[in-house]
Amino acid sequence: MTSFFRKSLPCAVAGVALACLAAAAPTRADDGPDLIFRKSTTFKLLTPNDKLATYAIDDPAVAGVACYFTVPEKGGLAGAFGVAEQTSDVSLACRQFGPIQFKAKFAQGDVVFRESRSLLFKRMQIVRGCDAKRNVLVYMVYSDKIIEGSPKNSTSTVAIEPWGGEPAPKCADFVSG
Repeated sequence: MTSFFRKSLPCAVAGVALACLAAAAPTRADDGPDLIFRKSTTFKLLTPNDKLATYAIDDPAVAGVACYFTVPEKGGLAGAFGVAEQTSDVSLACRQFGPIQFKAKFAQGDVVFRESRSLLFKRMQIVRGCDAKRNVLVYMVYSDKIIEGSPKNSTSTVAIEPWGGEPAPKCADFVSG
């Protein structure tokens, strides 16, 4: 092997590793979710602890609704470098915090938020629907894995209530298709 290849091979490997890490970065709208807090669940002496992290997001198409989700974050060496495959466990709670205003029409099951949970194949998604009969927004979070699937999920609802004397809008009027 020539000295050129001996010197450039480690650089090429490092470049590929950095490209993989960049591809694994979460896909988030705007500035991403707001971190509310983290709580350590497993102590690790020389590397980051395993944690549970609670985040908040505002629904991008429905003003006045926020969703809170808690996800496990693996520590250890793989977690420190951002290459740990995160588990599929996610909890979800959505609430009305102000007058609800629909910014645009939406389809049943539209994605509200999406984030990668592994280096390549797993992602977590929060999707939205409308229960027109009860005038309730329904949010579901699930984690999927392209190769073998991952059925973990959680559901939360937001009953659309009047706010400050304004009548409650009907979600059915904003569902497309």
